[in-house]
Amino acid sequence: QSVVATNLFNNNTLQILTTKNYWDVVNEFKPLMHTWSLGIEEQYYLVYPFLFLLLGKFRKEWVLWSLILLTLLSLGLYLAPFSDYLKFYLLPFRFFELSIGGIAAILLQRKVLRHRLSPWLIVLLAALLIGGLNVFTDTWLLLLTVLTTCAILISANGQDPWSLRILENPAMIYIGKISFSLYMWHQVLLAFGRTVVFREIHPPGYLLILALTFLLSALTYAFVEQPFRRRIPTRIVLIVLAGAFLLTTGASLYIYRKGGILRDIPELGLQQGEGQRNIHARYNERISGYKKPFEAGDQKKVLAIGNSFMRDWCNVLLESSYADQLEISYIREFEAASEIRSRVREADIVFISEIEAEAADAFGIPKEKLWYIGTKNFGVNNGIYYNYSGPDYCGQRTLMERGYLEGNSRLREVWGERYIDLVELVLDSEDQVPVFTPDCMFISQDCRHFTQAGARYFAQLLEVKLAQVLKADGP
Repeated sequence: QSVVATNLFNNNTLQILTTKNYWDVVNEFKPLMHTWSLGIEEQYYLVYPFLFLLLGKFRKEWVLWSLILLTLLSLGLYLAPFSDYLKFYLLPFRFFELSIGGIAAILLQRKVLRHRLSPWLIVLLAALLIGGLNVFTDTWLLLLTVLTTCAILISANGQDPWSLRILENPAMIYIGKISFSLYMWHQVLLAFGRTVVFREIHPPGYLLILALTFLLSALTYAFVEQPFRRRIPTRIVLIVLAGAFLLTTGASLYIYRKGGILRDIPELGLQQGEGQRNIHARYNERISGYKKPFEAGDQKKVLAIGNSFMRDWCNVLLESSYADQLEISYIREFEAASEIRSRVREADIVFISEIEAEAADAFGIPKEKLWYIGTKNFGVNNGIYYNYSGPDYCGQRTLMERGYLEGNSRLREVWGERYIDLVELVLDSEDQVPVFTPDCMFISQDCRHFTQAGARYFAQLLEVKLAQVLKADGP
């Protein structure tokens, strides 16, 4: 998906359709995630020249006024109450950041502003980038950064000795020359480093990746960028790019069509030729089919309220030996107050997860019916374990993602004996949890949710606890 979207300058749109949140941990493992910004830039450059071509034929000043109008409209959109992910990834909300430079270029007509504030502007920009979020909101930080950057670019920096030393020394000039290669390489190395080499990247790992980024960027600049700019005819460049586009897009579409399954993956229960996209996510989502009222019958009525973690818990119940004795009714968090109260009255047991105690109290859930399902986590990513080739492959263990163990402890203190602690079932003395079930199947495909094998494994671990909670007959 990323390759195809990047080739079409549309990775920003793909991000909207998938993770939405730029800071989602899954983005750290996408080698081409950073090309979302390249997509916005290229979409801008599909619009910008046509303003000159179309409006410039009539009256040249129309170009400037149209740019100003579009910039104000874009700024208005950015300040309007739209979702943050739309503002982050879509060109209409980002247009003003780029067009302000075009307006400055037209107004100045190749001139620059001469003043002695450049060093202070550079210090201000550095302060905004390093610590701005601690002082300003996201909106003000972005606006100040855009304006400060524009002010630096249109200033006569060469006339000020401090600006000359900071911005125009040989090292900074060279970094500027290789900056596009730095941009292209850094996320690729970070993503594959996280997937293949590092369980968690610490400062020495970041320094190594930084050094490799500079080395590869210097090589790319010298042996790819420069030859293609100076010594290779445009016709050859276009032929090479067309071939690369067809090859990478075609291969990616083939892999996508196969669901990414190009060989057997026994740890995930996947076989070549039978690949389906999102097979494990669909296993979790199937519980949404249980969004229905209770029916008359002799089965024990179980009400489950919560998000995808609660759907995982329902799968544990359905994989347990008590499944035939249960009727599950699922509600996604607290959706409809009247519906919840009605089902609470009918339910024998109520399970909740990822919900505050005050919310549960507000719906009058009797404490003797109520159980809280604990959180869980199986590391930051499975790639590092999947790519391991040691003799103890199936016995690998991992630290949980930062914050989960502490969060589990806090929840256990809040809920006490009504807390079903999933972590303590598998946690060892080194605070590590297993990656695989005893029969070498991934417990979680994404380190957060259960595979079917993971649900079965925890159903076995919870056999005694389930009997106590459900007060069910023996299987």
